[in-house]
Amino acid sequence: RPEDPDGEQPAEEPDWEAVAAEIEDLRGRLARMGNVNLAAVDELAEVEERLTFLTNQRDDLTAAKQALIDTISRLNKESRERFVETFDEVRGHFRQIFRKLFRGGKADMVLEEGVDVLEAGIEITAAPPGKDPRTITLLSGGERTLTAVGLLFSLFKARPSPVCLLDEVDAALDETNIERFCSVLEDFLGQSQFV
Repeated sequence: RPEDPDGEQPAEEPDWEAVAAEIEDLRGRLARMGNVNLAAVDELAEVEERLTFLTNQRDDLTAAKQALIDTISRLNKESRERFVETFDEVRGHFRQIFRKLFRGGKADMVLEEGVDVLEAGIEITAAPPGKDPRTITLLSGGERTLTAVGLLFSLFKARPSPVCLLDEVDAALDETNIERFCSVLEDFLGQSQFV
């Protein structure tokens, strides 16, 4: 190639066909991109605001859920402690009142083993004087009634109430058992009214 008078190499002639092909390719790519959404910036701000709101709501719900779990756990712990405390108190009263109602014998209440105390069943065993210990369902009608009355009074002694309504309590009791029932009832007349 001849040199320019300034001593520089002459510029190469561009390949106009390649340039035209590249322009067509870029136009095609632009067309495939679609129109530019000029509102995209505003839409992004709205979406970010919504995301912030929902994230705060989620965080509030997560915190509330944890607070509920902690509260339930605390309440279950306190309930277990109070239940065991009350159960032991009622159990002691039940043993004493049973002996007074039956003029001897022994009775007991036990919690089902291997189960959470808040879910456990309670088994009541009673042994009137001269009889083997058995569950309350195996006692006679009068013995069952007196045992139930003993349990009721045990609960009443642990957590007294100003008024107590007893309906047909004496129906299954004979004359002797009614006298025993009345003697125990007299112990509670100072603290409650009985109807």
